[in-house]
Amino acid sequence: MSENTNFNAPAYTARGTARSETVTLPETTFDGEINMPVMHKAVTAFMANQRQGNAATKIRKYVVGGNQKPWKQKGTGRARQGSTRAPHFVGGGTVFGPTPRAYDHFVPKQVRQLAKKSAFNARASENAIFVIDAFNYEAPKTSALLGLMARLDVLEKKVLVLTDGVKPNVFLSGRNVQNVHVMPYADASTYHILWSDVVLVESGAIGAALEPMANEPAAAPVAKKARSAADVAKGAKKVAKRAAKTEAKAAVKEKAPAKKTAAKKTAAKKSTKKEK
Repeated sequence: MSENTNFNAPAYTARGTARSETVTLPETTFDGEINMPVMHKAVTAFMANQRQGNAATKIRKYVVGGNQKPWKQKGTGRARQGSTRAPHFVGGGTVFGPTPRAYDHFVPKQVRQLAKKSAFNARASENAIFVIDAFNYEAPKTSALLGLMARLDVLEKKVLVLTDGVKPNVFLSGRNVQNVHVMPYADASTYHILWSDVVLVESGAIGAALEPMANEPAAAPVAKKARSAADVAKGAKKVAKRAAKTEAKAAVKEKAPAKKTAAKKTAAKKSTKKEK
């Protein structure tokens, strides 16, 4: 499928403030062509290349023991056997089991490039690409990245953040967030683009450098999720149990001195009787 259209993406600051201009995505990458078979081949090859291929089983010659013949050849009435490590014996070898192997799939460079371009076009056709002027994080700050996602209303989506080159502070800011993946623009693969629901691209990575805005308002704090009625009920039950425990402890402490005084009185009576 191919469409001769120019894709425009909205531009935002690193804090999530919307900019007045829009960014025209480069035609060399965003040409509107979506090749499904090529994307399928690239994704399956990527997933296959992640497999380690360490599964291993022992055939009968690798199992320890079984050198001695279990019983004599004739006269027992049973079938002749030469080793207890045969596959039909308990503890014997495995037949046709997995052995260490490589699952690597090779995909030509031009096919990988076409698949990556098709994935970008698929996200652009869904208006799921946002351009960020610059990720200038002086230090790792997860709250800053979450604030950006909150302003873009993508907290509940899978977000792929593509930076202009390697930026450790941005990577460390999103490393602890489950639905966020941060990587350089050049390292993005077809799998990562299709995995994501929204793609945040730094402007310098696509050749449209935007200067950061001056006097930009601070990002709003991320709102906490509202608790459900069941969670509120559970919390109320826990509070009630704690209160009951504290009351019971207080009652026990109040009764303890009374018992001591009664014991003292009986001891005093016994002593007076002895003296008499």
